[in-house]
Amino acid sequence: MTDTAITDLTPVVGVKDACAAVGRPRATHYRWHRKSLAPHRPPREPKPQPRALTADERTEVLAVLHEPRFVDLAPGEVHAILLDEGRYLCSESTMYRLLRETHGGVRDRRRQATHPPRVKPELVAHGANQCWSWDITKLAGPAKWTYYYLYSIIDIYSRYTVGWMVATRESKELAERLLADTIAKQNIDRDQLTIHADRGSSMASKPVAFLLADLGVTKSHSRPHCSNDNPFSEAQFKTLKYRPDFPQTFGSLEDARAFCASFYRWYNHDHRHSGIGMHTPADVHHGHADAVQQAVRRPCPWLTRPPRKGSSASTPSRRDCQGPPGSTSPNQQAQ
Repeated sequence: MTDTAITDLTPVVGVKDACAAVGRPRATHYRWHRKSLAPHRPPREPKPQPRALTADERTEVLAVLHEPRFVDLAPGEVHAILLDEGRYLCSESTMYRLLRETHGGVRDRRRQATHPPRVKPELVAHGANQCWSWDITKLAGPAKWTYYYLYSIIDIYSRYTVGWMVATRESKELAERLLADTIAKQNIDRDQLTIHADRGSSMASKPVAFLLADLGVTKSHSRPHCSNDNPFSEAQFKTLKYRPDFPQTFGSLEDARAFCASFYRWYNHDHRHSGIGMHTPADVHHGHADAVQQAVRRPCPWLTRPPRKGSSASTPSRRDCQGPPGSTSPNQQAQ
C-alpha cells in the first residue's frame, strides 16, 4: 500500500515529497527499489593485531599460570603478583582468554571429584493412615499482635483432616496431647504410621519425639531451609484462609474454634478435592471412593437419547482416585 501511494504521488510531487507524505525515509525507498546492482565489496581479510602475543609469549603466559604457586589463584591475583615483582606479561583479560582458548582452564584447573545429583527423598502413601502431615498456623486475634494457633493433622493419601485444635499459644505439650489423642482415635498400630512435619520448635521437641517413639510411629522432618517440603499442610492452610467467609480477625478463641469446626466439616465431607479425583476426603479415607466411582458409571437417562451428529454417547466418568505422592522429606527417623 505504501509503495503504491509513492508510485502514484511521484509524477505529481516528486519522490522526496511523496516519501515525506507517507512517512518513509527517501534513502530506504531508493534502497528497496534500486534498479542497478549493488556495488561490489571485496571481502575483508582479517589483519593480525600488531600488539598480539606471539606463540612463544602465549606459551610463556600459560606456563606461568600453571606454576605451582599460581595454580590456585585467579588470573587477577596472578596479574597483581607479577606486577609487584616487576613483570608484565599481558593483561588480566588476555590471561582469561588464553586459558579459555587452550583447554577451558578458566575454571579450577585441579582434578575435582564429581558427585551424582542427589535424589529428593519422598514419603509415599498407598492407603489411609499410612502417612500424616501436620503443621501450625496463626489466626489473627481481636487486637494487634494477638494470635490464635491452629494445629492441623492431615492424611496425605485421603486429604482427610484426622485432628485439629485451636489454642492461645504454640506449645509442645499441646502438640503432644493432640497427636496422642488423634493416634488413639484412628486406632493406629505400631509401625503403621509416619508423621511428617517441618522443623518448628513444637514439631522437633523432645516430648513429641518421645511420644512417637513410645507409640511406634516414625517421624519425618523437612530438609533444612526448604520451605516446600510440607506441601499438603501448607495447601490446606491456603484453602482455609482463601475461603470467602474467612474473617480478617477473630473476636475470641470461641469464634476461631467455631469457624474451624465449620471449615473442617466442609473440608472433610463436602469439599471436592482435585488431588483425589474430585472425591471428598471422607469418602477416600473411609473407603467409599470405589462405590462412588461405580455409582457414577451407572446408565444415565440422557444416554438413551440419540447422539448428536459427529459425536458418540459415552458414560460420564469421574477422575481416577489414585494415591497421591507423599510429602518430600530427607529425614525419616524411626523412634
